[in-house]
Amino acid sequence: MDHHTVNLISIPLFTGAIGYLTNWTGVIMLFQPVRFRGVRVPGLRALVGVLPRRIQQIPGFAHGGIGWQGIIPSRAAKMGSIAVDKGIAKLGSPSEFYRQLEPEKMAEHILASARDDIREVTERILEREHPGLWRDLPPRLRERVHERVQAELPSIVREMTDDIGDNIEHLMDIKLMVIRRISERPELANRIFLEVGRKELRFIINFGFFFGAALGFPMVFISEAFPYWWVLPIGGVVIGYVTNWVALWMIFEPVEARRIGPLKIHGLFIRRQREVADVYAQIIAGDIVTLRNMGDELLNGPQSDRTRSMIESRLRPAIDRSVGRARPAVRVAVGTRQYDAIRESLATEAVEYTMTPLTDPEFNRAQSEEVRELVAARMRELPSADFSEMLRSAMKEDEWLLLLHGAVLGFAAGLLHLAIFGPG
Repeated sequence: MDHHTVNLISIPLFTGAIGYLTNWTGVIMLFQPVRFRGVRVPGLRALVGVLPRRIQQIPGFAHGGIGWQGIIPSRAAKMGSIAVDKGIAKLGSPSEFYRQLEPEKMAEHILASARDDIREVTERILEREHPGLWRDLPPRLRERVHERVQAELPSIVREMTDDIGDNIEHLMDIKLMVIRRISERPELANRIFLEVGRKELRFIINFGFFFGAALGFPMVFISEAFPYWWVLPIGGVVIGYVTNWVALWMIFEPVEARRIGPLKIHGLFIRRQREVADVYAQIIAGDIVTLRNMGDELLNGPQSDRTRSMIESRLRPAIDRSVGRARPAVRVAVGTRQYDAIRESLATEAVEYTMTPLTDPEFNRAQSEEVRELVAARMRELPSADFSEMLRSAMKEDEWLLLLHGAVLGFAAGLLHLAIFGPG
């Protein structure tokens, strides 16, 4: 074969390589790296603020640096926000999630775990606030105080868990909680796609080669008709762009299944909604809407002052009840102000100890199964459009980067072909 024939035969191979490479590197760009990697540039953050919005959205520029972060993890917070609006808010309210975590079992677990801690708190506060009185009490009387406090614990804890359930809509913002958790761990956003879509993503990469090679055959005739040096680089731009566009389209479109003759066309991820629902529910129940996270949100979130105030208001009268009939005498003995200080300290410090057992990993795993079942069941029933938006939101704003990436690689491949084989 002469040089010209080899040149023409190599075109589909090169365009196939363009398609494969653009889809393969495009998938990597979607997910890696999970955290921003690059160089911080002083003053860049301020400069980016006056650039076009699309430039501002490039992962890395928002950090004031030149580098890259996977598109999906870089948009984890937005994905979390839309996931709440389009999905989680429809999957269940905070009170529904709370009920699924079984407040009765929660109370039992707090009781079993907090008894020793509450005893320590009582000892420490009484020794701190009124050391003389506590030291002078006979051991039997000290033990009676502990017994009365312990006797009050079951009613305190049950009233507390009931109060939280009744008021949870005002005590925590589940949207902020989801956004914060998924922002702290952007790898969770990757898991949703990777654990369900590995086969589809591999198909997309391989499809890039065959689709690119198929587009290469028209390029043979085009390069014959227009034997100019720039034809292949420009053709490479088109092939790289179109290959990435088709790959993205195949993942998410069409949202609703369509039939063309015997063929059923449906977005690759969307057609597996039931399976994705299970994976999504596992991540939501196991890592985001957990008892631990809800407890942390209640005690340390934006509305934590309300939670603490509510629990303390439950503990104060319980402390009075634990003193029993001796309360007037104790008030006289230690002074009203000192008694109120002891009661306030017990109520304030006991808040942490009554909620700490909710961080127990084993208990969290046991309770999360109920939430997982709720989320999975509701998610399977979501309209396809909402389901698609939940997943696509993480990359939609940055799809142009993937298309540009394909076009640039295509242009480079066209120049490489020229360098190896020369003009047609």
